[in-house]
Amino acid sequence: MAEPHLLAVGGAHIDRRGRVHGPYVAEASNPGSMSEEVGGAVLNAARMAVQRGLSVSLFSLRGGDAAGQKVAETIEETGIDDLSATFLDRTTPSYTAILSQNGDLVTGLADMHLYELGFAKQLQRRKLREAFANSDAVLCDANMPAEALQQLAVLAENKPVYAIAISPAKVVRLELVLGSLAVLFMNRREARRLAGLEAERPIEEAVRILREKGLRAGVITAGDAPALMFDNEGYTEIAPPKVHNVADVTGAGDALAGASVAALMRGFTLAEAVREGMAAAKLVVESDRAAPRVGSRTFGDALASVPPINNHP
Repeated sequence: MAEPHLLAVGGAHIDRRGRVHGPYVAEASNPGSMSEEVGGAVLNAARMAVQRGLSVSLFSLRGGDAAGQKVAETIEETGIDDLSATFLDRTTPSYTAILSQNGDLVTGLADMHLYELGFAKQLQRRKLREAFANSDAVLCDANMPAEALQQLAVLAENKPVYAIAISPAKVVRLELVLGSLAVLFMNRREARRLAGLEAERPIEEAVRILREKGLRAGVITAGDAPALMFDNEGYTEIAPPKVHNVADVTGAGDALAGASVAALMRGFTLAEAVREGMAAAKLVVESDRAAPRVGSRTFGDALASVPPINNHP
């Protein structure tokens, strides 16, 4: 039987992570170290999806610089079919995260102007239309502008479309395509922003509003607190597994989305799929890489550590 085929569309760029050595002091120079690797939400998720049994094609945008070449080489090494467009006169997008000594995000800076300029036009290419036709499902992220996301929803036709929220600032780009999404992966801040709620409002209120806006299903993470999954039938809570050593939180949500989508495309229920996603996120948090290589035994051990599911009407 052929592997399910996923088309991933969105961010594939350079991730830079600076870690503060010692307590973080705001508005001051903090000693620390900087590292760099290829990342991006859709690419991170796609790399995990490949490891969880999918064949994947990826479409993104990059510049004609050394960083763009590094992105291309990483995609090829991962075994993903690269459909991306290269703009020779542009700089490859990047994301820089500053982390505390415990691995928590202090602040992030996204330099992604190329995505704003190019996605909508590039999605009109015949090669991309064929890629949508040949896929079993589509995964996108909100690094794409709203216009491009609307085009993607049309191109996907009746195929499942999964989406990653990216950030509170970018998640609102998905508002006009909520009714086209099979599942939206987000955190609590992103869910409240999309629902138009203040930070202190109950997350169940955000779920109600997002359902009213047309979203059929969603996964709302909350760090080391239980994740909330909802669909038209109700909602389910899954507590994350115990993390033995927090090395770096970067990419954990992407891994959760990638592993969950892979499980959904293999016929799992949403709750079962998110348990797999939780296992993948645990392995990323315990790694110093946003997309570590994960063996089947290692993944199985992580999955066994995910607590049971709590259902609610």
